[in-house]
Amino acid sequence: MLAADAWLDSSLYDFWQGLGRGWTRFQDIMSVFRVSGIKRFFVEILSDAFSFGAIGAVLMTALALPAFDATASGEYNKAENYSVVFLDRFGTEIGRRGIRSDDSVALKDMPDYLIKATLSTEDRRFYDHFGIDVVGTLRALMNNAQGDASTQGGSSITQQLAKNLFLSSERTIERKIIEAFLAVWLEWHYSKDDILKLYFDRAYMGGGNFGVVAAADYYFGKKVQDINLAEAAMLSGLFKAPTRYAPHVDLAAARGRANLVLSNMVAAGFLTEGQVTAARRHPATPVDRTADANSPNYFLDWAFEESKKIIDTTRHASNNFIVRTTIDTTLQKYAEEAITSTVRENGEQYDVSQAAMVVTDTGGAVRALVGGTDYGKSQFNRAIVSTRQPGSAYKVFVYAEAMEQLGLKPTDTITDRPVCIGDWCPQNYGRNYKGTVTLQSALAQSLNTVAVTLSIKTGRDPIAALSHRMGLRADYPVTRSLALGVASVSVLDMASSYAVLANDGLKTPAYGITRMSTLNGELVFEADPNPSRERLLSETTVAGMNSMLRGVVTGGTGRRADVPGVPVVGKSGTTSSYRDAWFCGFTGNYVAAVWFGNDDYHPTKTLTGGTLPAMAWQKFMAYAHTNIDIKPVFGVDFVPTQTMVAAADPAEEQVEIAQRPPTLTPGAARKLLDLAGLFQGELRAATPINNQAAVPGSSAGL
Repeated sequence: MLAADAWLDSSLYDFWQGLGRGWTRFQDIMSVFRVSGIKRFFVEILSDAFSFGAIGAVLMTALALPAFDATASGEYNKAENYSVVFLDRFGTEIGRRGIRSDDSVALKDMPDYLIKATLSTEDRRFYDHFGIDVVGTLRALMNNAQGDASTQGGSSITQQLAKNLFLSSERTIERKIIEAFLAVWLEWHYSKDDILKLYFDRAYMGGGNFGVVAAADYYFGKKVQDINLAEAAMLSGLFKAPTRYAPHVDLAAARGRANLVLSNMVAAGFLTEGQVTAARRHPATPVDRTADANSPNYFLDWAFEESKKIIDTTRHASNNFIVRTTIDTTLQKYAEEAITSTVRENGEQYDVSQAAMVVTDTGGAVRALVGGTDYGKSQFNRAIVSTRQPGSAYKVFVYAEAMEQLGLKPTDTITDRPVCIGDWCPQNYGRNYKGTVTLQSALAQSLNTVAVTLSIKTGRDPIAALSHRMGLRADYPVTRSLALGVASVSVLDMASSYAVLANDGLKTPAYGITRMSTLNGELVFEADPNPSRERLLSETTVAGMNSMLRGVVTGGTGRRADVPGVPVVGKSGTTSSYRDAWFCGFTGNYVAAVWFGNDDYHPTKTLTGGTLPAMAWQKFMAYAHTNIDIKPVFGVDFVPTQTMVAAADPAEEQVEIAQRPPTLTPGAARKLLDLAGLFQGELRAATPINNQAAVPGSSAGL
């Protein structure tokens, strides 16, 4: 034990002695690196620089990872890589959507002044920097700080190309960092000329055109090799803001921008003031694109989205298609006239600035679509994208479910009295109660308490389910106020839903495309002309609903929608605080839904569905039913005046081919209606009272 104790003590002593000697040797070695005085200052600076450099390298690597991911796939953005030509229902071209692109012209074949105009405005040091123009970026930051709207941006051409090829258009600091890394990557992998060629081919130039070649053809009707200096300056001015400076949108702004480009060319030393004088005096003039501006653009936007769905489903290899649609340009003009004139004449009085309309035939084919009052000012499609509360126009689902589930008839009675669900007690529009009323009278007067009572009897979930089966696609919460139209719906979906009643209770989704083919005629898609349709409502329910909706027009809230000589049925709708106003209805020929409101949701001045929406609906239907055969509505006791048709030889009968009806402008249709009214007045004035009932003819017969 003593020996073991001695060994342990000596071992510990030797260990600590050895550790001390090792530390002393380490100090001796490190003393070589000991500095003092001015040397120590530089050493500290250098060591800190290495430390921060290492931290920065790690941070830069982390920031560059998204850029590595963007380039790893080797694929560029494919934004809008389809080109579609649209035809109306009769085969006439009505517009185009998608890209116009052409990369067939080599950089060396492009005009020298187009290249110089672009470089002088977008990136004067393009051939000198490594992808990021540090000087230009600092200058742009200084100009922005001073409030100077410079005509030359801070992003280099390489950075702009990186955004076009790999990134979205969002404006965030993260995107700018990734853009800078991608710009450096492009400079490493491509020559300057290759980058400039890609930029000229990929940049968006407005009007659906990508690249200067397509833009030169679209704006000036020329090959890019044939444009002059003034036209080159106008094209170069589009890179910064193509939608703002496009000559077919704002020619004055485009010419002003082109003049600044010419000044940049002089400032950069590419041309002298004398050489650009002629271009200043004779600015570029684009070709006329009035026909494009008058196209049914809201409809074309929707039809283009529907076309892309079909293309993606069929996975066709072609990028160029011809699509035949259901649109009727005559009815489209009637719808636009009805909406714009009603807003123009009465919008200020009711503090309402926007409206939308969708018109279909009774089979669901969209004949007209108006997504707003001015497509040039706002391309937001209020008929498709926007969802609003329908108010009492939703009550068709409530009454239809009650008739289906409870077996009710229009003549059945119900008590209009106070009703509460928990602490919620809805009131009628006039804040009074009618007592015992028929269902037909309750719907005509749009009694809220009756609709809520029916929803309690049927349950609210079945009502919501029926509304979705009939055509409403947006999801919405099933709340206790559902019967009063507290749901999110689009104008298109409301038209589809009412079309079920117009089509004898069969499911009738709205559609706008009947045929799609490639440019060489290869068939891609063709709609079934006689599709099998699911029955959603019984004929008894449809007849009862149509009869009650007729009462809304003849003696209820929709009287302003009545068209003399036409069996009109429909329902108005008004939301709380008067934010939205609707009128939805149909005849034997057409179904239409109309919405009025404001984009910022501010309330109107007591606008109801029975005023401007019903008036616009009536104006359109009056136009649309001139010079056509008036068809009856199932369940409505109304016999329209029929046009006399001479008997034809059965042997000479041929298959009916769709033909364009005589085109009447809204003004001409209005004059015909006024003239018919004058004729009727003169006939009544010249006919004895006892014989007036026998006076034939009506405005519907014209």
